[in-house]
Amino acid sequence: MLSYRIGILGGGQLGLMLLQAAVDWNLDIHVLDPDAEAPCCKIAPHFQQGSLQDYNTVYEFGKNLDIITIEIEKVNVEALEALEKEGKKVYPQPSVIRQIQDKRIQKQFYLDHILPTAEFILTENQQDVHNYVSFLPAFHKLGKDGYDGRGVQRLTSEQDLSKAFDKPGLLEKAVDFEKELAVLVARNAQGETATFPTVEMVFHPEINLVEYLFAPAEISEEINSKAQEIAKKTAEAFQIVGLLAVELFLTKDGEVLINEVAPRPHNSGHHTIRANATSQYEQHWRAILGLPLGSTQAYGPSAMVNLLGEDGFEGPAVYEGMEKLLAKEEVFPFLYWKSITKPFRKMGHITIMDSDLTALREKVDFVKNNIRVISTKPTQ
Repeated sequence: MLSYRIGILGGGQLGLMLLQAAVDWNLDIHVLDPDAEAPCCKIAPHFQQGSLQDYNTVYEFGKNLDIITIEIEKVNVEALEALEKEGKKVYPQPSVIRQIQDKRIQKQFYLDHILPTAEFILTENQQDVHNYVSFLPAFHKLGKDGYDGRGVQRLTSEQDLSKAFDKPGLLEKAVDFEKELAVLVARNAQGETATFPTVEMVFHPEINLVEYLFAPAEISEEINSKAQEIAKKTAEAFQIVGLLAVELFLTKDGEVLINEVAPRPHNSGHHTIRANATSQYEQHWRAILGLPLGSTQAYGPSAMVNLLGEDGFEGPAVYEGMEKLLAKEEVFPFLYWKSITKPFRKMGHITIMDSDLTALREKVDFVKNNIRVISTKPTQ
């Protein structure tokens, strides 16, 4: 295990936390990222600056490695396919990344494998969307390159059609949901699977990013079983090796529908570093190294608050309120080594634990109200 040369495409915060888990096992990690100042640059044993989307860069990076993985889907799949043909282990597999990179293909995959998802229509351009006014309200999603809330527009009526993207995409029927859920499932090459407890996500109203989450989700055992089963079936359908984050809608009439998936560690699993017997990051290593999967048992109720750059500030980051935060019991900050803050940029997260649910929610409110990422240089 320790002799493998392992590459990560992407050196952002997910790569950083993969590295932190890799340190315990003395793994030989190589990281490629386009940003010379990416979070991984200072602690990766081997760091290379370069494009994740350029064929030659990705191929040359991977040709002397044994195992290659990703922390972001926007990578050159053709280079990964070539490396796989040469005997490199690429996890998640290039075929899985290719299917998930394009939301149009991803949604059709759910239909083909009888996995529950919201009704949708494929569209070719903005003019094409005008043919489906009767389908509104719906969300217009770019087929490719949408990320962290970008590439999504809500279209409520004919007056909103000018907001539609003039590229291939899909119209997804707006779901009248009660909660947004997520289940992380890991699968190794031997076909062993393990799921983490279902979490409930709350999204920021302006920017469509997860603002905070609670684990486990406050749902019935029946709904929880549905969510867990859908996640496992989805991982099996993809035959993925590694982690798969399955984001779900719980509708007001009790249906559980797949929203989207991500074939990598995910925002919905950050809390597992402290709150579970095995973190999502260690579990990813176990899965792609062909090792037995670890216990996903939770130590108790937990929450995670995303630490976003404050609106109105851009420049050298200042973490305001850390002393108050650290004075609280079972409140754990994780900062992402990003020196520059921008409005709504992901700068860290806070994991919160408490055996009492009321106290847990009070701590979440405390964290939201007492820590900010600002800068000495407010935007004009």
